[in-house]
Amino acid sequence: MELRHKHEMLRVEAEARARAKAERENADIIREQIRLKAAEHRQTVLESIRTAGTLFGEGFRAFVTDWDKVTATVAGLTLLAVGVYSAKNATAVTGRFIEARLGKPSLVRATSRITVLEALRHPIQVSRRLLSRPQDALEGVVLSPSLEARVRDIAIATRNTKKNGGLYRHILLYGPPGTGKTLFAKKLALHSGMDYAIMTGGDVAPMGREGVTAMHKLFDWASTSRRGLLLFMDEADAFLRKRASAGTFSLQEEINNDLRATLNAFLYHMGQHSNKFMLVLASNLPEQFDCAINSRIDVMVHFDLPQQEERERLVRMYFDNYVLKPATEGKRLHLVVWDPQSWLAHLGTPSPGA
Repeated sequence: MELRHKHEMLRVEAEARARAKAERENADIIREQIRLKAAEHRQTVLESIRTAGTLFGEGFRAFVTDWDKVTATVAGLTLLAVGVYSAKNATAVTGRFIEARLGKPSLVRATSRITVLEALRHPIQVSRRLLSRPQDALEGVVLSPSLEARVRDIAIATRNTKKNGGLYRHILLYGPPGTGKTLFAKKLALHSGMDYAIMTGGDVAPMGREGVTAMHKLFDWASTSRRGLLLFMDEADAFLRKRASAGTFSLQEEINNDLRATLNAFLYHMGQHSNKFMLVLASNLPEQFDCAINSRIDVMVHFDLPQQEERERLVRMYFDNYVLKPATEGKRLHLVVWDPQSWLAHLGTPSPGA
């Protein structure tokens, strides 16, 4: 077995040496075959290129010399380009038309404007809204006598503008929060027979580069209103801040490029008075507005905190609506007796000295 194993190993070794020797001797022949195949392939490709170039040249020469073919080709390419361009623009216009009438812009939080989808979903409610009569601009709004007279003049002027198809004025309502600015804006729209849309300035800054597109969509949507639209922007100072502070380069006082571009788009639409929409801005800090905003505002109204007389009227109105009226209609009032011990137990055991 040992001799047989040695003999087998010698045979394998001899075969390997013979195979390696044959490969070394045939390497030159293999390289020559590869070179010949490459040269033949190269020649074939060159011949194909020459043939194609000859055919193309003859075809192009025949095409150029035949003016009827040239004219037909140019006309066909022109019609194709016009068709592609028209289809692209038509698609964009159709998309904007559908978006403006079937939905509302992303910046609008609430609106009284009736869309096609809303009419299909709630036909009875929509019919009631369409048949409802205009409300008094100060119904349910408690203001001081001087302020009430001022805003009533604005309501009368706005309603006359709506009837005569004139250009609406832009209004700024400023003062402490909770003084009735938003409520008056809604009442003003309903009194004038207009729709209202409510947005907030704090929603514009986080949009970044999309802010310009969203702002154009907002005003395009407002321009399609048939009844006229009162666009109310709450917390307007969060968006309409100064684009740059004079004499300073503080990063805290200078807005970024995206917000500046959005503000420029807003100023463009605000600078053009329209018979389709009016702007009503509300702010607690109007001194932070950009100077271009102040130059485009037509009316400024200051809403101050209610005094003692107005607060008594507010309490009386609350009592009439939520206590007296339900009692006269036979509704039971549920009263909760306040127990300080149970309240302290709910909060937990008080600490010493609390």
